[in-house]
Amino acid sequence: MIKAAIFGASGFVGAELLRLCAGHPSIRPMRLFGDSQAGAALPSVHPHLALVYPDSVVERFAPAALDNIDLVLAALPHGHSQRVAPEIVARGIPFVDLGADFRLNDAATYQCWYKEPHEAPELLDRFVYGIPELHRDAIAASKTVAAAGCYPTTTILALKPLLGLIDPDTINVSAASGVSGAGKGLKDDTHFNTVDENFTAYGLLSHRHTAEMEMELGGRVLFTPHLAPMNRGILATCTAMAKGPCDPLAALAEAYADEPFVHVSERSPSVKWTLGSNAVHITARYDERTGRVLAIAALDNLVKGAAGQMIQCANLMLGLDESAGLARVGVWP
Repeated sequence: MIKAAIFGASGFVGAELLRLCAGHPSIRPMRLFGDSQAGAALPSVHPHLALVYPDSVVERFAPAALDNIDLVLAALPHGHSQRVAPEIVARGIPFVDLGADFRLNDAATYQCWYKEPHEAPELLDRFVYGIPELHRDAIAASKTVAAAGCYPTTTILALKPLLGLIDPDTINVSAASGVSGAGKGLKDDTHFNTVDENFTAYGLLSHRHTAEMEMELGGRVLFTPHLAPMNRGILATCTAMAKGPCDPLAALAEAYADEPFVHVSERSPSVKWTLGSNAVHITARYDERTGRVLAIAALDNLVKGAAGQMIQCANLMLGLDESAGLARVGVWP
């Protein structure tokens, strides 16, 4: 049994990690950290998990709580992982971090996009960027992985195999996410009365996830995120100028032919196809009229865009079956 500690256990991603671990053959959550609800019984925080974790309690982190822990999974807001990472890394515990703290290559880029200095820049080069479909071998060989965010995962998986066909400096991404992507905290922008029957663009020209997209795609990306009136899911519509006539769908099909969680087809994907699963559905077209390539991808932002990707990375790091504990089919209807 692999004994896991979860940081951010009281949040949406923490709940999803616990749900996935409940069906995992090897990983068992033993310590659940969450400052905002420290001391609360887990069933009172996440009632849907009560039958599996009836006696679990959310606690405040203390370094001694990592004794005898075999895996750390952290789902914290940006800036928080930097404060606990030195302790985890020093102990040599396999560590998958979902926060943005260690995803970027250097401290200057982090400060540019997050408007604050990095508190542990000496650890940046220790972390592998966590998209298994693209960095599988490096993830498997590492003890520290920065799992990619939900918007970047959707976009990068849709476009990375197409880089030889497009001009990466002309990438335009328009993506919509469910409200759970904003986290569990109460905000005016995610209030029911704001979101219901509404559709809003935000983070114009400056959304922080743009940095990850540019790092992995090697070009200039114009990214416009939108908030959709749904609980979960992401749909990303990506376009770029083609270098010439091409078949982007064939390129995607070839790149992901052996991937357990990526489905490439001619059908335009729907977020509901991915609900509750670690799957990504992708399609693509070449438009002769405009000379552009169009690629569309959908995933569940809380699974493949967060907790599922973390578990997939952890499976690789620990030498387990990469698909362990992860569903490839969504819940329908």
